[in-house]
Amino acid sequence: MLIRRITLDAIAAGTVTAVFRRWDRPRVRPGGTQRTPVGVLEFTTVEPVEPTSLTEQDAHAAGFADLPALLAAQPGDGQLFRIRLRVAGPDPRVELRSRASLNAEERAELTKRLDRLDRASRIGPWTSTVLDLIAGNPGIRAPDLAAQLGRETLPFKRDVRKLKELGLTESLQVGYRLSPRGEAYLRG
Repeated sequence: MLIRRITLDAIAAGTVTAVFRRWDRPRVRPGGTQRTPVGVLEFTTVEPVEPTSLTEQDAHAAGFADLPALLAAQPGDGQLFRIRLRVAGPDPRVELRSRASLNAEERAELTKRLDRLDRASRIGPWTSTVLDLIAGNPGIRAPDLAAQLGRETLPFKRDVRKLKELGLTESLQVGYRLSPRGEAYLRG
């Protein structure tokens, strides 16, 4: 579920405890989680609601000044859902990517996982190439990096997210960079 940064910051501060979405069916479920820039969000309840049943309290819980502002922000068709959420903890990738050294076992496990990604790829081995490209071009836009490899942007970004899951890269405001863990891995 996409949540704007200003809303994420308010959730982290505890001033927003609910969001509203119109969907044909729920896209998240109670107990589910989502990693975000402010940490891991947990969805505590997901319930259909009628717009006529919403209150000023709902508006304030979602960060709106009043009920008319909340209602105005819910255009379109589909069932309206109230999603209550909270920050459940930090993103585990943050701690993972901050590790600036790797022992032999960690290095071997990373190599094994990268080899698996390479073997499963339709384009052939790519992990080393992308890590080297990001290392040499921090802060460069994804479309520009993808073009250097003759690749489409969206598949390239999916691959970078796979590296991010392993704690090897991190997103910047624009582009990417290697994390300390990624730098340690490339240093060998």
